[in-house]
Amino acid sequence: MAATVFYLDEVPETGAVAVLDGPEGRHAATVRRIRVGESITLSDGHGVLADSEVVAAQKDRLELVVHDRRIEEPVFPPVTVVQALPKSERSELAVELMTEAGVDLIVPWQAARCVANWEAKAAKGLEKWRATARSAARQSRRAYIPEVADLHRTRDLLDLVRKATADGVIVAALHESGTGKFIELPVGEAAEVILIVGPEGGLDDTEVAALAEAGAHIVLLGPTVLRTSTAAAVALGALGALTDRW
Repeated sequence: MAATVFYLDEVPETGAVAVLDGPEGRHAATVRRIRVGESITLSDGHGVLADSEVVAAQKDRLELVVHDRRIEEPVFPPVTVVQALPKSERSELAVELMTEAGVDLIVPWQAARCVANWEAKAAKGLEKWRATARSAARQSRRAYIPEVADLHRTRDLLDLVRKATADGVIVAALHESGTGKFIELPVGEAAEVILIVGPEGGLDDTEVAALAEAGAHIVLLGPTVLRTSTAAAVALGALGALTDRW
């Protein structure tokens, strides 16, 4: 089994001593009870990985010798998920699952039929999503922590779709009314892919029409209707098999 990953803002060079403290150190030393002599992997969350060995352990703090520092190349093509805000606990579940499935960028979207409303609490929602992405990246031992963008309204999303499609990016809005199939999109030749996932109540008809007009493909992901919290992870799994991401 690969060594557990913990994140530092900056990972020292091979042979140097790294200090893991703060929330990461607390999780490693107190929650996981990692002790002297054990091996863990350090990462900066931006591609750097380093095998390391614990040489000193205190409460909420570890000191480690770095044995092998390297850079992991990002997977290709990069995938952005535009996620309409799910309600309650499913909000963070959606972020967790798509992070474990390999998303590169997460864009929260205040869609028309969202039960959740971040208009007055966007900062709090973003903080939760970013913390969830970091935790899920650690769980899945990722060298890259996905970025969580600022909250997008529909007008922001349409601007994003227009610009992306003009640059040749494949944009797929996953919807049960789609006449085409997700698997038929030429994702194997894509330089970038954007997935759009609607809320519990689905995409509004005007949103579907506006997204199509902006250049998005309205497609059916599969034969069953998925929850908003799981759709992105399923689509990312399909992309892993349909492209060189896996």
